[in-house]
Amino acid sequence: MCGIAGIIGTNYNKEDLEKMLESIKHRGPDASGIYQNGDCLLGHNRLSIIDLSTNANQPFSDTTGRFQLIFNGEIYNYKELKAEIGDRYNFRTSSDTEVLLASYIIFGKDCLEKLNGMFAFAIWDKKKKELFAARDRFGVKPFYYYKDAESFIFASEIKAIHRFVEKNPDEKTWANYFCYGSYGSPETTFYKDIFQLQAGYYLEFKDGKLQKHQWYDFEKRIKEIPSDHGSDSEVKRKYLALLEDSIKLRFRADVEVGFNLSGGVDSSLLLALVNHLHPTHNIKAYTFYTGDERYDELPWVEKMIKRTGNSLEKVKLSPEEVPELSERISFYQDEPYGGIPTLAYSKIFQKASKDGVKVLLDGQGMDEQWAGYDYYGRATNELIQGSGNVSPLRTGVLNKGFMKLAEKPQYPELFSSVIQNLQYRDLFNTKLPRALRFNDRISMAYSTELREPFLDYRLVEMAFALPDQMKIRGGVHKYMLREIVKEYVPFEIAEAPKRALQTPQREWLGEELRGFVNQGIEKLLNSEFSNWFDSKALRKEWEAYQNGKQENSFYVWQWVNLGLLI
Repeated sequence: MCGIAGIIGTNYNKEDLEKMLESIKHRGPDASGIYQNGDCLLGHNRLSIIDLSTNANQPFSDTTGRFQLIFNGEIYNYKELKAEIGDRYNFRTSSDTEVLLASYIIFGKDCLEKLNGMFAFAIWDKKKKELFAARDRFGVKPFYYYKDAESFIFASEIKAIHRFVEKNPDEKTWANYFCYGSYGSPETTFYKDIFQLQAGYYLEFKDGKLQKHQWYDFEKRIKEIPSDHGSDSEVKRKYLALLEDSIKLRFRADVEVGFNLSGGVDSSLLLALVNHLHPTHNIKAYTFYTGDERYDELPWVEKMIKRTGNSLEKVKLSPEEVPELSERISFYQDEPYGGIPTLAYSKIFQKASKDGVKVLLDGQGMDEQWAGYDYYGRATNELIQGSGNVSPLRTGVLNKGFMKLAEKPQYPELFSSVIQNLQYRDLFNTKLPRALRFNDRISMAYSTELREPFLDYRLVEMAFALPDQMKIRGGVHKYMLREIVKEYVPFEIAEAPKRALQTPQREWLGEELRGFVNQGIEKLLNSEFSNWFDSKALRKEWEAYQNGKQENSFYVWQWVNLGLLI
């Protein structure tokens, strides 16, 4: 896990790239390197996970010096790929970095189909004066870029690009955020002229021209899967075998591996299987809590730990920490993020980093592939989970001209199943992309790597392609998964309904953090963004919230979040 940055264009030098790398040093404090070839500058900050030797530092060159690679992520199946390549490449290290470069040299763009991992990388071809860059199937690792007539600038985080590109908000994206709860599209960001390379895409840049291509066609992959999935027992057996293989691959590291544990089905199953497959590791588990038993998942976590015997680190978030912590996390996020639960989750990575644990596993991705969210059963288009009958938004506080910029997001409906269309939306447009962004930034803020075994593309494709009744049966969500889980986790966890991982955000914002919110709102209404709002209406809504109208706190956090980012 690392940070990458690059500039192709005139009028830039190594000192400029050093500034970019310095802004994202937290992503890789173990080593830093720069490569320059004419108008091409490539930079890398390394977090050493596999092959800790300096031989694996980046930018990484092949033996001829023609190709230079900078890479953020992990190629989990690098050992299998290395064996497949064999003597067609003369390997000098035991790193997945070198296997990635060798794969590109041997297989060209087709190497992407062979990779099982999370990645954003760029390769400079010195002979052709051409840049090739790619992003993993689900966009676990970030790739941002800016292009004008003279240059192409890219990096793992937006703040690095803002070293040279003016920080101007994209008002339409912000309007959609306040009007619809949207966090943007797979290509856009909250800033003008700064874009993302889409998940499952690659790009080529040569002679000032940029071309992008989709390399991972999820719709095609799903429609090629045979409709005869077999019996329930066959599906369980196949899925469990894939899951065990995914865990084995993601346990490859030359540093200690830890585990993020909630009290839910997904992470409990994952921990049970980790212990089953690695019985001698006694992996350390981490969980957060706030001391409010209405929200804390400690009872379920402790039930699971009692069964597995793992050591458990309980990390507490108190309301007094929120103001300073929210400022810090806003710096790392660059864009709006998910409120106090994200702050609480960040404390796990902070603690793990202090403990010397560089890699953490978690259960992200299971709900999207198994239709775990409650609204899948209602087939609604909710973007904000848990909002119930009360809108999580307050468009009445917005300036009418600003509101007109908003355009309700439309999502493709590629499948005959309504549930699959919602799953596809969540996988590629809404829930998963924003969760991956939140989690990448908070793990990297503390120089730790987050791995998600459930996001192995083989698992996602298999579960997604199953008939609806294997995902939701008799009103039970993630039905088939729960059948698998029963063999590994306590009954109370296996049968428990989906619970959003939460904190007392509603109560804290209106009570303990009232002064913090007041300060954020006043900062917002006295800033250059004040013309987005009707200040009188906003203050009236905030007053109503303080007086007990607290069914939802998302809109309050939106105001505070913008205040933190400006």
